[in-house]
Amino acid sequence: MSHSPASANIAKSEILERIRNAQKIAFADRDLASDVGIITGEPGTHFDVPRDYERSSNLATEEIISLADERIADYKADVRRCGSAATEINEAVKKAIADVGASLIGIPEGLNREWVAGMGGAVEESAAGDSSVELRVDTGFNAQELDELDAIVTSSAVTCAETGTIFLDGSATSGRRALTLVPDIHICVVPASTVVYGIPEAISRLRETDPTAPITMISGPSATSDIELARVEGVHGPRTLIVIIAG
Repeated sequence: MSHSPASANIAKSEILERIRNAQKIAFADRDLASDVGIITGEPGTHFDVPRDYERSSNLATEEIISLADERIADYKADVRRCGSAATEINEAVKKAIADVGASLIGIPEGLNREWVAGMGGAVEESAAGDSSVELRVDTGFNAQELDELDAIVTSSAVTCAETGTIFLDGSATSGRRALTLVPDIHICVVPASTVVYGIPEAISRLRETDPTAPITMISGPSATSDIELARVEGVHGPRTLIVIIAG
């Protein structure tokens, strides 16, 4: 059953009104929010959300990148550094692929082909590449094709150093969400120019491109804990995450 935006707003208003009435009955007309210094505004009128939280940092660029390195590593990701030149990124990606022993690699359509040049004959620019590695460009892989991949190589949209979170925006360089969730190994190139300090700044960067993009936030390899608190990796996404900070 589908619901229109209008009916959803009516339901939301009714729920909030019932909460307000319950508070009044339980606390003899006391306004609980005002009692603790919370400004709620008037029901049905526009409310300007306070934006007085920290939105930038005074840290130097290298300090921010070093913090991102540290925080991403805290999540048990394999973090590596290289220069910003395409040839340097290419070497870092090659080494990452060799280290995990992957042979069938998926890449999004918009990935810089220089980053994967010489690694497989399936990409036009790499016809004379390493025959032990096959690159496949995602033009709409189905579930079986995604499952066949050993690893994927993508870029990223923005990275928050404070939380060690990498944002993928579903673009031609970050790749479709399915591409980044199904294969077991994710090699993610993070350009140093896209690393910012905090979440507010990261969100602002995303809004500058496409505020409606489907965002996937990655904080380390996929992991969860079962009822006995035993850590299980690879349940909701790649079991292995290699992050290459370029620049």
